[in-house]
Amino acid sequence: MPMAIADLITAARGQRPVDLLLTDARIVNVFNGSIDAGSVAVADGCVVGIGDYQAHHTVSLVGRFLAPGFIDSHVHIESAMTSVSEFVRAVLPLGTTTVVADPHEIANVLGLGGIEAMLAAAEQQPMNIYYGLPSCVPATAMETAGAVLDAATLAPLLANERILALGEMMNFPGLLACDPDVLAKIEATHERRKPVDGHCPGLAGKELAAYVAAGISSDHECISAAEAREKLAMGMHIMIREGTGAKNLADLLPIITPQTESFLMWCTDDRHPGDICREGHINYLVRRAVQGGIDPLTAIRMATIHPARRFGLTHLGAIAPGRRADLLVLPDLESFVPTAVYSGGRLVAQAGKMRPEIPSPPVMECPPTMRVRTDSLDLAIGATGTTGQVIELVPGQVVTGRRTVRLTCRDGLAVADPERDLLKLVVVERHRATGNVGKGFVSGFGLRTGALASSVAHDSHNIVAVGVSDRDLRQAIDAVIGLGGGQVVVAGGRLVASLALPLAGLMAVLPLDQVRQRIEELTAAARTIGAVPGDPFMALSFLALPVIPELKLTDQGLFDVTRFCHVPLFTD
Repeated sequence: MPMAIADLITAARGQRPVDLLLTDARIVNVFNGSIDAGSVAVADGCVVGIGDYQAHHTVSLVGRFLAPGFIDSHVHIESAMTSVSEFVRAVLPLGTTTVVADPHEIANVLGLGGIEAMLAAAEQQPMNIYYGLPSCVPATAMETAGAVLDAATLAPLLANERILALGEMMNFPGLLACDPDVLAKIEATHERRKPVDGHCPGLAGKELAAYVAAGISSDHECISAAEAREKLAMGMHIMIREGTGAKNLADLLPIITPQTESFLMWCTDDRHPGDICREGHINYLVRRAVQGGIDPLTAIRMATIHPARRFGLTHLGAIAPGRRADLLVLPDLESFVPTAVYSGGRLVAQAGKMRPEIPSPPVMECPPTMRVRTDSLDLAIGATGTTGQVIELVPGQVVTGRRTVRLTCRDGLAVADPERDLLKLVVVERHRATGNVGKGFVSGFGLRTGALASSVAHDSHNIVAVGVSDRDLRQAIDAVIGLGGGQVVVAGGRLVASLALPLAGLMAVLPLDQVRQRIEELTAAARTIGAVPGDPFMALSFLALPVIPELKLTDQGLFDVTRFCHVPLFTD
């Protein structure tokens, strides 16, 4: 419960002892850019004053820095591949005390039920979890998702206090074409006086002007300083992203100036378990920025007061009277590794670990999502021609190329040919038991034997598998289904590595460090059978995403993103 105003006043005036007094601190003031020696008084979870107070409990920080808790302005919790509770226990000790998450991934699997599950999972957590309302479910009509969320379905959720905004509007072609449902979602959000987050990579000129004119006021997809400057000039907030697949921080550091700073903030978007465990979360972005020459106070403001203002979180983002006491004790302003984290005035983490007495809410529950009729799956590709379009991996990128090659045919079927680096790729619909199987070929993956399969396949998250034979592919697909969702490597007729993802086929029920370990085992197993990509399962997941150029595969077939239509595999 928020502190009563009368109680806040009496505590701030020193008329009753405060709960906690943090003394001998070097206090980071995000309003005036100063670092002030002094003490911070906390009562009922709020900062009530700066200075000397009588307190029930006093802690000396012996000259360490005290900064506001960090805020991630745009994140998909599902990308950490673990439950909300385990995500919290992983990132809170790193200094992230608030996230604005977009449950877009789980919504594409479970629809409204997925959003409601994420909202329920946010309750009773030892950190602040807010959400953007997924605006694009499904992302396109060119694949089969688990749900369709139209404006009428979403509108009631906008009244929820945890819903801060309409989530990233990826469907900018629909917006520019004045699609009625897209416009209705935006209008309903504006009626609630909540912002709309954007997603418009490469949009410029009059099309960008139209996008902004519709009331979309942020973007996290900028990959160059020039792109970001054009969007800033039109009044957009820029969320500088440093995730696992998309790393834009270094290229965007030049846009951080005294004139632009208040419109800038940090986000992780999609950050996978290995990177969180090895490098950190928002604290990693702040550290990288300072290493790149950004003033530490500026980097901290971009992690605190700027996202708080963007989303109307007037009780967060600063160390000041009336603000929630989300506080980081930092030994320096270089590493940004907290020695202690306070959330709502409660000590929740020390030395990189959650305090053992901090309870963790139960893991969220999700219904089964593997609705596949395995007995009727047809993975064979009849050879109706001799040459075909092949998806070509681009190292280190989620974009793909294409090439036309003479396919290997045997007994009337087009088959994989690992000697020529031509592997079979299939996407199996898993939400509605339609029996849809998209079939094609990919080069650049490198497998010599076996197969990989995953139920994480952006954005509709059907089962995607790559392999050297139909037998291997079927075994991998069956293994994913048997796990209730997950990622697997099969070789030599056996399952050699796996990670179960029973929560919507996207998230495990394990702690993040155990998920990281399983992913490393999967990657190592994939390497032994020849996998070339640095992150084989990430590369696999994006081969099914029909909004990133150039050639992709959905459960409905081969898809030309440039022409935005399905195309035949064979070209002759």
